[in-house]
Amino acid sequence: MFIFTALFVRAVMIQNKIFIIDFDSTFIKAETLDILAQTSMAGDTVLEENISRIRDITTEASNGKIPFSESLEKRIRLLKANKSHFPLVIARLKESISPSFIRNRQFFRDYAGQVYIISTGFKEIIVPIVSEFGIKLENVFANTFLFDEKGNISGFDASNILTKDNGKVGLLRELNLQGDIHVIGDGYADYQIKAAGLANRFYVFTENIERENVLDKADHIAPSLDEVLFEHNILKSLSYPKNRIHVLLLENIHPRAEEILKC
Repeated sequence: MFIFTALFVRAVMIQNKIFIIDFDSTFIKAETLDILAQTSMAGDTVLEENISRIRDITTEASNGKIPFSESLEKRIRLLKANKSHFPLVIARLKESISPSFIRNRQFFRDYAGQVYIISTGFKEIIVPIVSEFGIKLENVFANTFLFDEKGNISGFDASNILTKDNGKVGLLRELNLQGDIHVIGDGYADYQIKAAGLANRFYVFTENIERENVLDKADHIAPSLDEVLFEHNILKSLSYPKNRIHVLLLENIHPRAEEILKC
C-alpha cells in the first residue's frame, strides 16, 4: 500500500509540472536570426557587416542591455531574407539541436502536454523543428514574419505580445497556466518570468552559452537537460548527469583517455 501511494503521489506531482522552454541557444545551439542572416547573405561581402551587427544586437538583447522591441526592429531592418531561405535554415538548425535535448526525445513525447516552447524567435522556423519532438502546435508561442509580394521579409506582426518588452511575462499572464511552473532558458527574458512571480523555478541553461548577468539570477544552473530532469526525477537518457560526475586523473594519463572522460 505504501509503495502504491508513493508512486501515485509522484505521478500526480509530475503531472502538475509545466516546463517552459526557450528556443534560441537553448533548444538549439544557435540564434535563429543569426543563421537566417548567414544563409540569406552568404557570399555578399557588403552585407557581411550586417551579419556581425545582427549577432551583436542579439547578444545585447539576450543580456538585457537593450529593450527587446528595439533589438527586434533593428535586426529585421538589417535582415535581407526571403521565404525561399527557410528550408535551408530549418535544415541547418535541425543539425544544431542541443545534444541533451536529442538524448531526451522520450521526455518530450511523454510530457507533450506539459511542455511549452515560448520564444521571441519566429514560428515559421521553430514549429518544423520542435514538432518532430512531439511538442504540440498549440503549445508553441513565438513571433511571425510579414512578407512582401515577392516573399521577402518586410517586418513582423507587431500585435504579437512577444514583440514587446517583457513579452514573455505578458504572455504568461495571458495564458494563466496553473501548476508547478519551471522555466528553462539562457537569457534575461527567461529570468524575467520567474522575477514576475509567474514561475516557481528558473533554470539557466548553459549547455550552449553562459551569460554572466543571468547566472547569478538563476535558481539552478543547468549544464544540460539531463540535469533538469534529474532534479525532477523524470525519465531521462542518463541515469546520472555527467556534470555531477568528477574524475580524479593522476599521473601518466594518456591524452586520449582524458579527452574521452571530458566528453
